[in-house]
Amino acid sequence: MKNYEKIIVALDVETEAQAAALVKKLKGKVGVFKIGKELFTACGPSVVKKIQKLGGKVFLDLKFHDIPNTVAKAVAQAAKLGVYMMTVHTSGGFEMMKAAAVAAKENAPKGKAPVILGVTVLTSLDDAALKKIGFKDNAEKQVIRLAKMAEEAGLGGIVSSPKEVKKLRRALGKEMVLVTPGIRPLWAAAGDQKRIMTPKDAVKAGADYMVIGRPITAHKNPAEAAELIAQEI
Repeated sequence: MKNYEKIIVALDVETEAQAAALVKKLKGKVGVFKIGKELFTACGPSVVKKIQKLGGKVFLDLKFHDIPNTVAKAVAQAAKLGVYMMTVHTSGGFEMMKAAAVAAKENAPKGKAPVILGVTVLTSLDDAALKKIGFKDNAEKQVIRLAKMAEEAGLGGIVSSPKEVKKLRRALGKEMVLVTPGIRPLWAAAGDQKRIMTPKDAVKAGADYMVIGRPITAHKNPAEAAELIAQEI
């Protein structure tokens, strides 16, 4: 991949028009456009189709987590939309992830199955929070265990915080895709992110893609910001 193709832009906006405006500015400057819960809830599948019509690849980040049959049906619909990536929660279990992987392959148009990414432990949860939920292992052990189970179940990759990406790359096969949020270029403010990493360091640690939002979308010139990040990589 070229450096710019490793950049996933988080479209954390409220309307299809706002999303489309960013896609038009950033097409050819980034690799993938991420649609999260806010934008998808506001606009539905039409925003996916709009971005694809404009020539953008879509990462549908809805983090499916339910019984295997329900998740499989949701994944099937997302696959039919032709999304490039999507997420499920690994804590849904082996059978749920396996059902998601099968549904993606069986329902993707022209055999181009989306990359199913497993979300392990949310970055908002620390060891104390996990203990309160009832988990015995710390966050790092939990992440590695769930990631290995995701690989065994047939998922194509993992969403990883910068803190864990290096260890995950060592623990998983070379074919597993690692997507890393919490990325801030050298010239950008950290904002509310605590566990952050620069684009260059993320790639060096083993990340295939990095999710970047405000440093690009809030910049006075989003295309210029994306180019600076590609250069930094």
